[in-house]
Amino acid sequence: MDAQVERSIAAVWRIESAKIVAVVARMVRDVGLAEELAQDALVAALEHWPRQGIPDNPGAWLTTTAKHAALDRLRRDRLLQQKLEQIGLDLEAQEALIVPDFVDGLDAARNDVFQDDLLRLMFTACHPVLSLDARLALTLKLLGGLSTQEIARAFLVPEATMAQRIVRAKRLLAEARVPFELPPPNELGERLGAVLEAVYLIFNEGYAATAGEDWMRPALVDEALRLGRMLAELAPDEPEAHGLVALMELQASRMGARLDAEGRPVLLLDQDRSRWDGMLVRRGLAALARAAQPGLPRGPYVLQAEIAACHARARVAADTDWRAIAALYAELAQLQPSPVVELNRAVAVGMADGPDAGLALADALALEGKLAGYHWLPSVRADLLSKLGRFEEARREFERAAAMTANSRERELLLERARAQRS
Repeated sequence: MDAQVERSIAAVWRIESAKIVAVVARMVRDVGLAEELAQDALVAALEHWPRQGIPDNPGAWLTTTAKHAALDRLRRDRLLQQKLEQIGLDLEAQEALIVPDFVDGLDAARNDVFQDDLLRLMFTACHPVLSLDARLALTLKLLGGLSTQEIARAFLVPEATMAQRIVRAKRLLAEARVPFELPPPNELGERLGAVLEAVYLIFNEGYAATAGEDWMRPALVDEALRLGRMLAELAPDEPEAHGLVALMELQASRMGARLDAEGRPVLLLDQDRSRWDGMLVRRGLAALARAAQPGLPRGPYVLQAEIAACHARARVAADTDWRAIAALYAELAQLQPSPVVELNRAVAVGMADGPDAGLALADALALEGKLAGYHWLPSVRADLLSKLGRFEEARREFERAAAMTANSRERELLLERARAQRS
């Protein structure tokens, strides 16, 4: 197969796979089966497109192929009539095949929320019948388009463990006959937390890809932003929903400055802040204001949004209030203990109180061993060592971090920083 065609198919699949699974899941009411049928459509594309050429609308081609396969499967298994009788699927199946979803009237925007297949898929994947880790892993697989290896890296577990977790999650949903629908209002709160976390994990994979040749995957960022805004509309009184939107808007505002003219990554403190998207900054700060609830403690997404706002309010890197950021990370660590949060706090402490103080925190994390496979730990240590003039140690740490990352752009940046260390 031509390499360019193969790359094109892979790119289309990353963008469209979640939508295809969502549409098919509405027809077959089985998330695992929907994913299989979507994969069959991908196989069909791999067979036909190299010979016939990529269609003008590849997403529609894949979706239509998967829909036809879904109907064939229902007919073959003699389940179509049963499902028609149980849930009135005839109208939905016909609409899914020939009519795009749309709504009219004054409440169109809110109706869009309740009609969105991706949102239904996300709440289905985050059903309480699954453990929290299983919900997040399945959502990343179905909606984020992440490979099992990428998800395993995000959870810091072996790939085989994650593969078993995902297979078990799909089987449990099928056995429990979980309905493909949004939860009723009385169940929304208990399921919202896992959905918010899944959206943010999708965003993070788009903002800083764990693997591949691209530093960022903008399509995932856009999808996470869209889902986050819809969740905030679905749960307007939930501060954490607005906090997540604020966090993602503020972080996404930097994307135009995260690559230089040659496509090389640019770290936060080196970015040209005039290239930050002012509209996204304003949207993020407005969402953060909506998240503020007098008398209520700040949740983890609100705290992280406050940290992002500290960066957004600084016109130049030197104006950043690192003491405020360190204090926010300390509050976040109390609320949501995590070695990754502690590593970020080490960076902030290093900026506020000097590299010695930051390195002490990073060294303690290294001794604990919980971040043994996390390349940002040696990267942070390397940066702090370099600031202390311990260049040879810094070089070795940068090289170690480079060997641990699966993202080629990130690896190039780390190796460049290793070469820049002077003894």
